[in-house]
Amino acid sequence: MSIERYSISMHFPRVLMNAARRRGLDEDVLLAEAGISRRLLDNPHLRITPDQFSRLMRGVWRLGDDEFLGMGSQRCRQGLFALMAKQVVRSRSLHSVYYKLGHFYNLVNDSLRLDLKVEGEEAIFSMALSDPSQDPDYLLREFLLLLWHRFPSWLIGQRIPLKYVAFDHAAPEHLAEYRLMFPCPAKFEQPTNCLVFEARMLEAPVVQTPEALANHLRRAPIDWFTRPAYYPVYTRRVLDHLERSGDLAGATIQSTAAALHLTERTLRRRLCAEGSSFQALKDGMRRDMAIHYLTQPSLPISQVARQLGFSEPSAFTRAFKQWTGELPKTYRDAARKM
Repeated sequence: MSIERYSISMHFPRVLMNAARRRGLDEDVLLAEAGISRRLLDNPHLRITPDQFSRLMRGVWRLGDDEFLGMGSQRCRQGLFALMAKQVVRSRSLHSVYYKLGHFYNLVNDSLRLDLKVEGEEAIFSMALSDPSQDPDYLLREFLLLLWHRFPSWLIGQRIPLKYVAFDHAAPEHLAEYRLMFPCPAKFEQPTNCLVFEARMLEAPVVQTPEALANHLRRAPIDWFTRPAYYPVYTRRVLDHLERSGDLAGATIQSTAAALHLTERTLRRRLCAEGSSFQALKDGMRRDMAIHYLTQPSLPISQVARQLGFSEPSAFTRAFKQWTGELPKTYRDAARKM
């Protein structure tokens, strides 16, 4: 598995496990399959890898036989998404994809209502839940809007540029996570949940094949969670540079600015305008890489420290404690106690 440039907030598995508990699913089986211990789950400040969250979601799908994760007014039997996908992959254009997708779910499940509208130069794909109270933490709404964006984007072989995404609920406490999910501004307390993009994109042709879809479905949902995080322009350029760097620990804002053909002052100013800083981006990348490495049982903590560029394991320990509130050994031990 390649190193992802972001990890997933513990908020999401905690909400997913709360839903599993309400439905009486076997929590021990779900956590064991995902490689998440109860001790990790109980700490809301920790983060997990996209692979762990994907395995947890697959387990909830299977044990609950419900692709709506127990958060819809009606169960969505496992396999319905694949059935829909096999129909829409033969579409000619993105317009046909969204039309068929909405028509399919509107016929087979009363938990939601999907609708595609074109208003002037904007296309609006909206989703209304029949009983929003079944989704008290908004996870179903977040997941489905992410899916309605990423799967059609995969079908046409390019990211659909969103103008904004809208939700009918208030801004959540985990709002910072939305920048990893949606490449656009998010609006809250809106009349409906929807994706808004330029109507001209509806003409984009479908380029994927039924053969490619078969592999995509076998990997689901991991591909939906491991696409590059969506960041503003200069934040993304810095992360790209750091990811390519052979010496992440030694990377400085001066060397990064030079590599990007900018002055240090200009880079600082542009990152600040995007709500970020060089050190925060560097620390975030090292944190996420550390979390990934610590889920690999064959890597000693001393080796993790070296791979992240720390001269001493003690320096890595202090940094990880500052990033997550936990010691690396405590985190790894908790992950192993299934």
